Amino acid sequence: MSYQQTAEKWLAFNHLEVELKEQLSAISQDEKRLEDAFYKDLEFGTGGMRGEIGAGTNRMNTYTVRKASQGLSDYIKSAGQEAMKKGVIIAYDSRRKSPEFAHEAASTFAKNGIQAYVYDQPRTTPQLSFSVRELGAYMGVVVTASHNPPEYNGYKVYGEDGAQLNLEDAKAVITHVQRVGDELAVEAGNYEDLVKTGMIEIVGRKLDEAYLKLVESVQHHRELTGKDDLKVVFSPLHGASGSTVRELMNRVGYTNFTYVEDQMEPNGDFPTLSSANPEEAAAFELAIQQGKEVFADILITADPDGDRVGVAVKQEDDYVLLTGNQTGAILIEYLLTQLNDKGIMPTNGRVFKTIVTSDLGKVIAESHGASTEDVLTGFKFIGEKIQQYQLTKEFKFLFGYEESYGYLIKPFARDKDAIQAILSISEAAAFYKMQGKTLLSVLHELYVRHGYYLEGLVSVMKKGSDGALEIKGLLTNLRNNPLSEVAGIAILSQEDYLTQTRSFTDGRDDEKLLLPQADVLKYFLADGSWICVRPSGTEPKIKYYIGVTSPSEIDSKEKLDAITTQFTAEMDSRFSL
Repeated sequence: MSYQQTAEKWLAFNHLEVELKEQLSAISQDEKRLEDAFYKDLEFGTGGMRGEIGAGTNRMNTYTVRKASQGLSDYIKSAGQEAMKKGVIIAYDSRRKSPEFAHEAASTFAKNGIQAYVYDQPRTTPQLSFSVRELGAYMGVVVTASHNPPEYNGYKVYGEDGAQLNLEDAKAVITHVQRVGDELAVEAGNYEDLVKTGMIEIVGRKLDEAYLKLVESVQHHRELTGKDDLKVVFSPLHGASGSTVRELMNRVGYTNFTYVEDQMEPNGDFPTLSSANPEEAAAFELAIQQGKEVFADILITADPDGDRVGVAVKQEDDYVLLTGNQTGAILIEYLLTQLNDKGIMPTNGRVFKTIVTSDLGKVIAESHGASTEDVLTGFKFIGEKIQQYQLTKEFKFLFGYEESYGYLIKPFARDKDAIQAILSISEAAAFYKMQGKTLLSVLHELYVRHGYYLEGLVSVMKKGSDGALEIKGLLTNLRNNPLSEVAGIAILSQEDYLTQTRSFTDGRDDEKLLLPQADVLKYFLADGSWICVRPSGTEPKIKYYIGVTSPSEIDSKEKLDAITTQFTAEMDSRFSL
């Protein structure tokens, strides 16, 4: 069926929501917009689905959410009565339509005989991860599009261990979703009636309390005197974490924690922000303004679903934003130092990071007697490792992180957890302030001790069906015409995660990679630099990650600039082939 025919079917559907019918009528004469809305089904991938809100099979709306939930229901029913009884817990953030989509999902599960639990108000993604395990649910769903623009929403799926689905289970769910077929043919459930029958249970405060008690346990110094002297400004960026962070910091006694009140209320329009992404400086504008007024030592922001966290540190009369890699390095240094000082560092302790995350964390961990393991991009792979080693006892989880501002201190959640990170960052800042240090001076000490590890990221947007083909074409080109050097620096080896092969330029035999398949390439250069080319899993873009190291800050900066400039130009030229 062509996209025009599918659009006509939607327009002719008698029960189509009025809002969606109006949207569809408005774009019916715009072929480009109509094609983008209907040229494919919104992809339900290994982590769920994410897309723009609106009418169409390639959009987030009642019908695509209902289809995904029916497919997930069929998957759960195939696991048997016990799985259905354990049920699904659903959380949602502050985004447009998040409560409606959460209720739609719950209604679909419940009408299929599957117990559903729904939070009463917006909650963070890590709390959902925790809640799956706490309730003994079979699965979890969180309705969120993380830090994407306001017009997006999404649907992430979690397994029984509280982590996002592993690849094998995700493929099985995807198969069931695809079998559902026509999203307009999936019958709706009645939310209010299903709540009355008990098949949908509203949850809230009891789970909040259990989660907060565990978050408090990430502290190494509950009675740290310096916490009274530390001044912090926090903003949840109109997301789901505001009330949780406020309650937490009151409980643990950080008396100089202040809040950007204009951004504390959940609001999916993000009215005071040009970006709700803590990776971007724009997200800190109001926090910086307030920080200067109260002379805050650090500023902290969390993204709308409360799993990523950004940090800025006072330097003279302004604030310096830390990268995700830098915050991760500081946390590793602080947390492992505390374990060693207390004499409780396990002999099999291990730190986990992704293949696009800085190697600085690795050398810091090794200096403290811990090993490090790389996983594919996506925190679900760290969650998978936690579960694996919990069963085998081979390694003890110490810390997990990724360059994109996600950190996990303790594995009672199995996804990155901004709430845990906020408490640990605050404790580290207070601890170091008592020694006359800032987080920036600690970072500088780490660079001096281990080398200047600097990283860069280039994101190239390629929207629509043509953009997807361009991205696929670039990766094909790179495989058919391998790079030999970048910025005059020879490439020593290449890792192709699609073929699961490590190849060398000196004639050595290829080696087998043990990580799962992914359409990603990583290059290792003769001077210790590396480059990774990876399509985004959630947005229509391709990303180039670059990492360099040298004993000198100036040399590292010059090297990073040179590699970034030449590599980006090379990729631009290959896009045009």
